[in-house]
Amino acid sequence: MEPGGLWADGKGEGEGDVHERWLQLLNRSTGDPGYRDEWFDEQCGGCRFWIALSGELGLDWGACARAGSPFDGRVRFEHDGCERFVARADGAFG
Repeated sequence: MEPGGLWADGKGEGEGDVHERWLQLLNRSTGDPGYRDEWFDEQCGGCRFWIALSGELGLDWGACARAGSPFDGRVRFEHDGCERFVARADGAFG
């Protein structure tokens, strides 16, 4: 890793660059014309299998831990989603 790069505690530079780069990988963008209304209630941040990252990136990003999801083991934006969504029992988000 380059000196001054990202660290697990979020202290470092480049979080904004990472955020913008990862946004290009969305499965469901809320800005797309084909975005379905029901998907607003099925976003990654409300899924019981979404694990938030630490630091600044953890405010918007987490890892998917849903077996059978095409995103299992991958970092996802909290407002993204997939067909393997399962709501958290407590109804929390993020």
